[in-house]
Formats: sequence, structure tokens, C-alpha cells
Amino acid sequence: MTGTGPFIVSASGIRGIVGSTMTPEVAVRYGAAFGRHLKAVGSADDPGAYVIVGRDSRTSGDLLSAAAAAGLRAAGIPVRVAGIAPTPTLLLAVRDDVRAVGGLVLTASHNPVEWNGLKLASGSGMFVSPETGLAVQRLFESGAELADWSGLGSGGTLEGVAEHHIDRVLSLPLLDVEAIRRRAPVVALDCVHGAGGVVIPELLRRLGCQVEGIGLATDGLFPRDPEPIPANLGEISRLVRSTGAEIGMAVDPDGDRLALVGGAGEPVGEDWTLALAAEYVLGRRSGALVTNLSSSLSIEEAAERAGAPFYRAPVGEARVAQKMVAVDAVVGGEGNGGVMLPDLNLTRDAAVAAALVLNLLAEREETLDEILATRTRYHMVKRKVERGDVDPDDIYRGMRAGVPPGADENTEDGLRLEWPEAREWLHVRPSGTEPVLRIIAEAPSLERAEDLVTMAGNTVNAGAD
Repeated sequence: MTGTGPFIVSASGIRGIVGSTMTPEVAVRYGAAFGRHLKAVGSADDPGAYVIVGRDSRTSGDLLSAAAAAGLRAAGIPVRVAGIAPTPTLLLAVRDDVRAVGGLVLTASHNPVEWNGLKLASGSGMFVSPETGLAVQRLFESGAELADWSGLGSGGTLEGVAEHHIDRVLSLPLLDVEAIRRRAPVVALDCVHGAGGVVIPELLRRLGCQVEGIGLATDGLFPRDPEPIPANLGEISRLVRSTGAEIGMAVDPDGDRLALVGGAGEPVGEDWTLALAAEYVLGRRSGALVTNLSSSLSIEEAAERAGAPFYRAPVGEARVAQKMVAVDAVVGGEGNGGVMLPDLNLTRDAAVAAALVLNLLAEREETLDEILATRTRYHMVKRKVERGDVDPDDIYRGMRAGVPPGADENTEDGLRLEWPEAREWLHVRPSGTEPVLRIIAEAPSLERAEDLVTMAGNTVNAGAD
């Protein structure tokens, strides 16, 4: 590998800084490694099989996707290039195309513009398993065998993936599209110049919404930190107020996370996206709701109101998806604005999230602010601290000794302590992308959530001394 600087390896792919650790050479090698893996497991044995390659709107995406496609073809795998599209759009295209044996998506999700990455999908339209990701990583590091002149994979394009995604969402039996059209809401939308601009605006228009948009161009020139957290939503909040929109919506660069803004122009927090989407689904379907261990109690309460089973999984889209399959969940996702609807695909999808939330508002004949006024609002505080050489187990022992008694423990992903009667919890886990520990707490009061985070932080710092 060339270059220096950050380089992140996850179960489903890699990401790095463009021109430093993320280069065309890296993309070629990683594409070739994925191709050789597909050859090794027999996925590409069908003469008509191919891998779909697509990307978000980052300025480096065209170059790097061409390099990744070249790596796949050099390993003997035919490729169809879909161009700019949201990640869930591309994964749905893989799932619904019987000839597609996998997908390779060029995206760094919510990372700043200087980042890019490669994420791998299986033929099921879901990100690959940790075991597959490790196998590809080993081939990447050792160097994958390439095909000779007679065995190179063919190239080509794949048109219509955005239209396919929109049509599939609109045809979901779960949705009452006409109810949304009758309401004809004014929606303020911020796609932050990301790939969501090729799907979300048109979907909203076909749902009968009047769209007041910013950042709809798909040029990858993010005008702000692209992660759709409240601190970054000032412009969409102003747009809601200036246009009189009923609701504001902001998506991340690859279109799998959706954040909401109320009619008064105040961001409501990403966890409410899943809570409200789940409330709509559970009002029409019997089944379980799944989210991760760091997501809000507001999501759990959506299951409680519906009398539905509720489960938590370790942090990460793939882990949530695995749990959803295990318990036959009807809806799930993560508290970062990622909604997963098995009726469509077991991936986070901002387009699905938008449709479900709008359907809830239409069904209740209420605004977002009116619905949230009847819900308990919790305060969540997040912090990360340097992990150093401290054994996390030593930190967890210190936490147990320093917190109030009576906590329910979960050790599937770090240590999560919950006090059900007080409606508060604390979660400390090693980051999968940085040498830090992530500390998250939630409580009915901001002061209590901050106290829990401070207590955990002090325990970590004491262990590092």
C-alpha cells in the first residue's frame, strides 16, 4: 500500500484519505482481491454473472470506481458500472438483479470530502459478512492472482438503478401513498451535494410533496461537515423556517441515513427517524423491532406502545441485520437515522425512512412537532476518549464499581449498563475505526446524561494513568 495516514479497515470494506492511503492502486488491488474471492467461492461461475460497481458523488469517485472496476475485471470478473447512486439504491439493484453476484460501492459515508472508500456487498444485496471481509482483506494484503489475456472480465454500464429504487419504494404494500399525496406536505430537503440527490427529491415529488431543496446537485462539493447530526443542520433549519415547510429532511452523502427537522426549524435528533418509522410499521405489522445497543430509548418505547418484541444488537449495520433475520423482525435499524425495512432490503435506506415518516404524519393527520410533543424526550451525550494501552476489561470493572447498583448489564459490545426504572443507560465500547473508546449515555435530563459520561470518562482516564 502506498501513502501514509489514516486507513480504516472494517468488516465490509476499507476507507482512507484520497491521494494518501486511498489511491487508484489501492482501489485496483482491492477490486482484484474481491474478484479473486468471488472466483474462489464459485460465485462467478455462471457465464452471465457480474458485479455491480457504483459510487457516491465524491469528486474522487469517478477515478476510484474506474480503478476498482479494472481490478475486478483483471481478476476475471465481468463488471457493470451504475454510476452515482445512493448506497441503498446500489444494494437493492444487486439484490433484485439475478445476474449480480455482488456489489462494490465507492463511498466514505458521512466522512469529510477528503475521504473515500470501498464497501463490498454479496449477491443478496447486503454488505458482506465479517468472515468474507477478512478473506478479501487477506487477498488484498498478499496480492490477488490476476487473469491472463483470455480470462479478463467484460465491462459495461447499468442504467436505471435510481428509477428502480423509487419504483420499488412506491410499490411497497405497507405504504399508503395516496394518503401522503392527499396531505401534499411541503418538505425542506438537504442532500449535501451527495448521491441522495438522484433519488430522494424525485421520490418525494412522486409522493406528492412540494420539495424545497438545497444541496441537490450531485457534485460531491460538500458545503459543510456532511454528517447529518444536529450541529450540522443550521442551513436546513433556516430553510424550514423560511419556506414554512412542515418538515425538514437531511441525508448523508451516500443516502442511507435520514435526519429530521421539525416545523419550527429545530433538529429533533437522528434516533427519532427510526422511532417514528418503526411506529408506522408496527401499527400495520406484527413482529419485532431491532436496533443497536447505542440507540435511544425512544426507539424501544415505539415497540412498547405497539406491544411488539424489542431486541438490541451490537453496533453496526451488519450486526443489526443479522439480529433482524434471527428474530424475524419487521423493522429495524440504528439510531443514526438508518432505517431497515426487510420488505425492501436489509440495509439502511433514507428513501424508505422518508416515506415511512411521511406516512405516519399523514395517517395521524399531525405534524412532526405535534407527535413529538406527546413523546418522552431523552437527552443523549456522546464522547470519545483515547484508549491507549489500557485493557478495556479493566475499565469495565472500574465502571461497575463506580456506578449506582441495580444495573442491567450487556457485554455483547463493550459494556452497556441500564437502569430501567430510572430510564437511563451508559454504553462504553471500543471504536471499530479509531484507537478510542466511545462513551454514550442517555437519561431524562441532560445533567444526568453528562454525569454518566463524565463518570465513565474519569474511569477510563484513571486506568490510563
